[in-house]
Amino acid sequence: MICDSNLIVSWRVPRRGFVALMGLYESNYLRFVQLVGDLGALRGRLVSRVPGDCELVLEMRARAPYTSELDLTYLLPEPATVATGPAPLTRLPDLRLRLYHDAHLLEAHERGQSRAAERELQQCWRRNMMLNKWLEYCTERGHRFAGAAAG
Repeated sequence: MICDSNLIVSWRVPRRGFVALMGLYESNYLRFVQLVGDLGALRGRLVSRVPGDCELVLEMRARAPYTSELDLTYLLPEPATVATGPAPLTRLPDLRLRLYHDAHLLEAHERGQSRAAERELQQCWRRNMMLNKWLEYCTERGHRFAGAAAG
């Protein structure tokens, strides 16, 4: 099995440089495959439920031959304010993911955010480091979507 510990990233390049960012995208991809399993079988909306944790929701938005757009979020219950109804849910984090099938990369975008060119590389690092750590956390908590092997 391939895992991100098999990923060799050259730290001779600037830590926040483009080449290292592509290594981070590759690590995101490998962690994502652990959660999802067969990427070709992704369709619609998938939910992973683990006792003692929030629901993890993955939604396929668009699929093309070389890329897919997905949304990944936790559904966090808000404190109930009215005793007669279910507590509303907050989506947090709420990320739009771009999956590059041929390059085996996974990139995170913030939904609804416009791109600011002067700080885009720094923002990409922040978002994708968070995604990488979140994917690792979800895997450690036991989250898996249909078709993903536990282990």
